[in-house]
Amino acid sequence: MPEFQFDSLAAFLGMGGYAIYVWPVYILFILFFVITVVPPMLGRQKLLRQLKARMARQDVEAGDDSEGNA
Repeated sequence: MPEFQFDSLAAFLGMGGYAIYVWPVYILFILFFVITVVPPMLGRQKLLRQLKARMARQDVEAGDDSEGNA
């Protein structure tokens, strides 16, 4: 069984008196991560949808052009 550094959850959350410094850093990291990772992921999905729509339009236009030239 692994040994834990802290005796209780309260001791863990208190971080030996350094909680005021430790937890804000975790919060800032999570905010930074969310701000820098999530928007590009959402933007990628939007870009893929736009590209698929553009390709579909080009296929339709190409089909119209080939029928008009024949």
